[in-house]
Amino acid sequence: MIAIAGTVPDADFPLLSGPVFLQEDKLVLNGRQIAINRGTPALLAATVKAGEVLGLEPPTAILVGDIGLGHGSRDLYAFLVDHLPRSRFSVLCFHYLQPDVDWQYRILAAAQSMPSPPLLIADAGYMYAAKMGGQADEYDLFTPDVGELAFLADEEAPHPFYTRGFILHEEQKVPELIERAYQYQNAARYLLVKGKKDYVVHQGKIVDTVVQPITESLEAIGGTGDTLTGIVTALIGSGMPIAEAAFMAAHVNRLAGKIANPTPAGQVTEIVNFIPEALRDLLKNH
Repeated sequence: MIAIAGTVPDADFPLLSGPVFLQEDKLVLNGRQIAINRGTPALLAATVKAGEVLGLEPPTAILVGDIGLGHGSRDLYAFLVDHLPRSRFSVLCFHYLQPDVDWQYRILAAAQSMPSPPLLIADAGYMYAAKMGGQADEYDLFTPDVGELAFLADEEAPHPFYTRGFILHEEQKVPELIERAYQYQNAARYLLVKGKKDYVVHQGKIVDTVVQPITESLEAIGGTGDTLTGIVTALIGSGMPIAEAAFMAAHVNRLAGKIANPTPAGQVTEIVNFIPEALRDLLKNH
């Protein structure tokens, strides 16, 4: 069973937890509709769509409103610390949350105290908290883009804003950044690095790359990195080994984008709707 914790950019959105479904182009959680657009809702939508093909039960969403001030994130952190020890999730994915090192320590301890500790995936703000707390290597998968990878590679930066200038987040520097992140124990066991070329990494070694298909219009559409994290979460939740799931997810995300063929003004929902077709296509030839 998969659980995904994150935020929506609405200060009035209450803390909600439960199975999440898709109804047309909206998520439905405890009877409340949530626009997909990007961020954690886009990740959840991708997980739901991939899960339908894989025969998974709907993921559990743990969501709260937070507009960057951290109040909602702290409420969600407290909820997780209280509820995780009694929960039974096989995969736990953390997404857009205000980084808080102390809460990250407590949540990691709570997750490790679960009856069967889950595989841990982190992206965005929560990945920052894991790195800032010196516990990145306790996680199973990080899904950074190249800019986030540069922060992981900087052993001194306390926050992404302070990533030192000589650590350049350029596509051609990715192998060097990967090596540096592992040298300083600032990466999870596996990485799925998102970019023009996607990298699958295990303990510092690049085991696969994905570059095709290329759909130029996707560069202007926000949320495609979120959908990739959602797809890999579903594949891992199906029991697929992490490296294989990361490689497959990168292909699925790209193929869904190609099938959707959106304009640069398109929305991420256009891509989400083609995830099942792309996943079926690739599984057929897997």
